[in-house]
Amino acid sequence: MKKINVLLTFIFTAMFLSGCLYPEERKAQHSAPYEQQLKEVQAAVNEFRKATGGLLPIKTKDMSVPIYQKYPIDFNRLSPRYLAEPPGTSYENGGEYLYVLVDVENKPTVKLIDVKMSEAIRELKLRVEMYKDQHRYPPYQKVVSKNLFMLDYKKLGLKDAPAVASPLTGTSLPLLVDQKGEIQVDYRVDLAKLIKKSGKTVKPGEEIQDLIWKETPFVPAFSVKYTVNDKQEPVFLQ
Repeated sequence: MKKINVLLTFIFTAMFLSGCLYPEERKAQHSAPYEQQLKEVQAAVNEFRKATGGLLPIKTKDMSVPIYQKYPIDFNRLSPRYLAEPPGTSYENGGEYLYVLVDVENKPTVKLIDVKMSEAIRELKLRVEMYKDQHRYPPYQKVVSKNLFMLDYKKLGLKDAPAVASPLTGTSLPLLVDQKGEIQVDYRVDLAKLIKKSGKTVKPGEEIQDLIWKETPFVPAFSVKYTVNDKQEPVFLQ
């Protein structure tokens, strides 16, 4: 009987310790540098394409989905053969990022979308849709560019103008609405910093939104097209 009690004590102690350690292990996994996990997912995507004759491990999306959200990675097609499990930073594994592919025609490259940004946009769009149900049109406040507007946030029941934190710099990026009622992120602040950092001269009229995914781990999700003016300042492409 004494041996049984000792054995049970050992089992419960082990269960308790594993229960304590497991969340810490998960926490470490989720807070791991996403740069390393990007490399691991990229390697898995490359192996998958090599084994399948060039197919992409992506979830099927409607053709109308904006380009930067169009090719989300389907980790069910990568795990466990090419990747033990979805990375801890991925939304599928409780993390903060959606893993997507860009440049799929030339060199499929793994990039990220901040889930918090997606959730904030989804919430704002719901508010706009509810307002439209009663008033027919969104609560436009100011024309920012052709078919792009600032919202009257007070009419939406908000205390401050809608914005999201940039995953690149933490800078506040305004949220705008287009003529279709879709929410768009104003990336001009981020683009200005990237242009300055690159030291390159951009021709007015040349699209520059791809600079974000080419120079950073993130895609400019929920983005309209941008170019520069004569002063090399980012502006909306008309």
